[in-house]
Amino acid sequence: MGSKYTKQYTEEFKRDAIALVDSSGKTVTAVARELGISSESLRGWYRRAKAGRGEGASGELTSAEREELRRLRRENREQQQTIEILKKATAFFVKESDR
Repeated sequence: MGSKYTKQYTEEFKRDAIALVDSSGKTVTAVARELGISSESLRGWYRRAKAGRGEGASGELTSAEREELRRLRRENREQQQTIEILKKATAFFVKESDR
C-alpha cells in the first residue's frame, strides 16, 4: 500500500532496468542511481525477475507459483464461506424439523 506520492513504473521500464543490471555488470545500487530510482525498488524487481526465471534464492516462489498460491487462497476462502453457510443452513433446518 504505497502512498499517493509513490511513482508507478511501466513493465517495460522495469524490464529495461533489470536488463541493464544484467548486462552492465554494475551493482543494482549503481544502476538505480543512474536511472534516478530507488535502489530498493530495483532490487525487488530484480529479485522477482530472477525468481520468475527459476534463478531465485532457494524457496523463493516464481511468479507462476505466486499466482497459483493467490488463486488457491481465493478458492480456499470461498470454500470456507460456503461451508459456513451450509453449517448455518443445516442448523436452521434441524431446528425447523424439530417443530
